[in-house]
Amino acid sequence: MKKAFFILVILFYNLIVGQEVQNITLSDAAVALTKQKVTYDPSYYSISYPNGDIPNSKGVCTDVIIRAYRILGIDLQKEVHEDMRGNFNKYPKIWGLTATDKNIDHRRVPNLMKFFERHGTIKVKSTNSSNYLPGDIVCWNLSEGITHIGIVINQKSNDGKRNLIVHNIGAGQVIEDCLFDFKIIGHYRYNL
Repeated sequence: MKKAFFILVILFYNLIVGQEVQNITLSDAAVALTKQKVTYDPSYYSISYPNGDIPNSKGVCTDVIIRAYRILGIDLQKEVHEDMRGNFNKYPKIWGLTATDKNIDHRRVPNLMKFFERHGTIKVKSTNSSNYLPGDIVCWNLSEGITHIGIVINQKSNDGKRNLIVHNIGAGQVIEDCLFDFKIIGHYRYNL
């Protein structure tokens, strides 16, 4: 009996140690996106559903979020669409729509903010950089209601005081020290 137990323990150990388990984080996924050249393009696209995406050489700030989560196996297109379909009255009415649109709803910052408020963790908005951890989602008001979104990553600013951000504000998917460049209007954590 002891011999059989010992053999099972060895087999189990080999199974676990022999398998390479990749634990990728949202921060890792966001950084990986910066290796791909993307042109800023806010055009409307008809895309497949679920797991639809615009051409991978194009995108805006929300596409950084969508693509990073997709690397982790989370389809925000589907998640946002299903939540909006069942709770349309809880989402912003900025665009004058009377129904959901699976092609664009997940690509709008105010809709992602509402989704993260409803299904993620709302984190404190502050000027204390230690409150912003790798994997957090941050939203900004650039000016006059123009919103923006990015992902906090596990890399520090040159002075070591802030985590950097992966975002697309017009120059493609880039890493920048821009956490406090604009007014923060949302700070979230989301895991399915």
